[in-house]
Amino acid sequence: MKGIKNHNQTNRLIKWTVIAFDFVALWLLLPVVTDFIPDAEEWTDDKHRLFWGICTMSMVLAEYWFYSTIHQRMVGAGDILRRGTLLVATQVVVSYLLLRSVGFMYRIGWQLLFMGLALWTVIMLLRFVEREALKRLRRQGFNTRTVTFVGSDEELQRLHQRILSIPSYGYKLRSSYASTAEFLALLGHPEDLRLGDEVYLCAPRRERQLIERTVSLCRHRMIKFYYVTTAEEKLNMQPVQMDDLEVMGTYSSPLEDPLNRLFKRLADILLSAIFLAPTVLLLPFIAIIIKRQSPGPIFFRQRRTGLDGRKFWCWKFRSMHVNSTADSQQATKDDPRKFPFGDFMRKTNIDELPQFWNVLLGNMSIVGPRPHMLAHTDQYKQLIDKYMVRHFVKPGITGWAQVTGFRGETPELWQMEGRVERDIWYIQHWSFWLDLRIIWMTVKSVFKRDEKAY
Repeated sequence: MKGIKNHNQTNRLIKWTVIAFDFVALWLLLPVVTDFIPDAEEWTDDKHRLFWGICTMSMVLAEYWFYSTIHQRMVGAGDILRRGTLLVATQVVVSYLLLRSVGFMYRIGWQLLFMGLALWTVIMLLRFVEREALKRLRRQGFNTRTVTFVGSDEELQRLHQRILSIPSYGYKLRSSYASTAEFLALLGHPEDLRLGDEVYLCAPRRERQLIERTVSLCRHRMIKFYYVTTAEEKLNMQPVQMDDLEVMGTYSSPLEDPLNRLFKRLADILLSAIFLAPTVLLLPFIAIIIKRQSPGPIFFRQRRTGLDGRKFWCWKFRSMHVNSTADSQQATKDDPRKFPFGDFMRKTNIDELPQFWNVLLGNMSIVGPRPHMLAHTDQYKQLIDKYMVRHFVKPGITGWAQVTGFRGETPELWQMEGRVERDIWYIQHWSFWLDLRIIWMTVKSVFKRDEKAY
């Protein structure tokens, strides 16, 4: 219990340190914002105190609702971005409403908006620095938690490899019991068990006695318990809520909600219109260079597989010489079909710009599983059982698979399997913040050379 108490105290210290830095950022920005408010030089001391007090109180409320979760071990960058954005938005809106409610009639709307943008930028930079500092702290052995694994199923092995292979998560192995029968026998002598701060048990549900006795022991020792479904029982199914009942289904996605689909569609229309504007301006220059280096059309269009398996025409700037294998052969690193400017366009993603037209038409989304040529759909749906699941949502210009190492050529089957796994993960975990994260990672790849961009 002492170890758990120490871990909780350390996490609370990290949490409150992060919150303190947020307030320091706000207080450093407030004098700058005040300078931009008309007639602020005529404010009395009471007016200044009122303005600072309300902005601070609004930050207190915002931190109460949307404090940072970077102290948690497996928190994603998307959640950090989401909570940081909501934190700042709440602070700005509440500040404005409270100031108006107390009769603060100075023009402060645009100034508070400016403060919000500046505060968001500073807090996002702070989150990056704070997260990196926390990762370094955990790599050095501080703020760690010990874990115990019980079982030998492949699902538990995957979890074992996942949480122990990344030092920044701060997990250390306390003990491991591959045989559930041996562990059950040891439960009769709990004093001989060496359990960590968290216990992960993977066993068939029919072993009810093992599960219940482990849960009871963990409760008694104030140890966090987690049950991991075996690969045999998992069957690639997910819990689905039907009124007050929970059933198991194949694949569910937040995008099954009509409001989520509408929100994603509106964002697609807005962003595609923004990106198409510079594309139109660049079009004459791109067209001239393509024509000078390779005879043929400026655009390349290809039938690909889209939402619900429907076929559509996918548009790109032509990056290869006209050839007879374009609809069956993937691009390779030193592909002789590419011309010099085409190779440059592929490495910088410029060739994908016309696909924003596909997004505007509704055939594609900005973020989603990459659409494959028809020949590859026919090939891989025979080889990979879950391959067609990726077509439950619209294909995207960029996707989770592409920004996590599964971009480009797939000469080995495991590479396509990895891509499909990540596409399905994206479908099941979609959120607006995840889309923003993927777009940001894609933009970064334009300036940071991607070895698989060919």
